[in-house]
Amino acid sequence: MWTGRGRRADGRAVRKWLAVFGSTVFLVVPGVVVGVVPWWISGWRLHAPLFGVPASRALGVLLVVLGIPVLLESFVRFALDGLGTPAPIFPTRHLVIRGPYRYVRNPIYLAGVSIILGQAGILGNLNLMAYALLVWLGMHAFVILYEEPTLRESFGAQYDGYCAAVPRWVPRRPALRLGAGSSH
Repeated sequence: MWTGRGRRADGRAVRKWLAVFGSTVFLVVPGVVVGVVPWWISGWRLHAPLFGVPASRALGVLLVVLGIPVLLESFVRFALDGLGTPAPIFPTRHLVIRGPYRYVRNPIYLAGVSIILGQAGILGNLNLMAYALLVWLGMHAFVILYEEPTLRESFGAQYDGYCAAVPRWVPRRPALRLGAGSSH
C-alpha cells in the first residue's frame, strides 16, 4: 500500500487504522446493551428511588460517570495496544494489559454492567437491576467458555501470567509491573 507521499505505508500503521475503525464500529454493540436495551426496558422514566433510598440516584450517577470512560478507554487500548478489536472477528495481535486492563481482566464488561446498574439507580428501576444481572451472567459465561480459552491458546504463558496477576471481575491495584513504554 502506498501513501500519498509516495512512501510505502507501514503494515502496523494500516493494522492500527483498521483496529481503530473496527473498534469504533464495534462500539455499537455495547451501545445497544447499555443504552438502547435499558431505554427499551425503562423508557428512562424516573420512579421512586431504589429501596426508598434517595442516595441510590447519586450512586447511579457515579456508576455511569465512572463506567463510560472505562468503557471507551478499554476500546482504545484494544485498538492502539492490541492492534485489534474486542470483536472476535478481528482479535488483537498483542495481549492488552495497560490502562484499565492493569486492574481487571474484563473492564469493558464491568463498565457495561456498571452503566446499566447506574441507570437502575438513577431511574429507580428494579427491572434494570435484573437486566444487569442477566447481562453479567451472559458475559461471565462468554468469558469462561470462549474468551479465556481463546486468549490462552493465542497468548499462552503470557496470558497465564496475566491471569495470575490480574483478577477477572473485581478490580485491584496492579500486581503486574510494566516497563516504561510497554504495551503488551
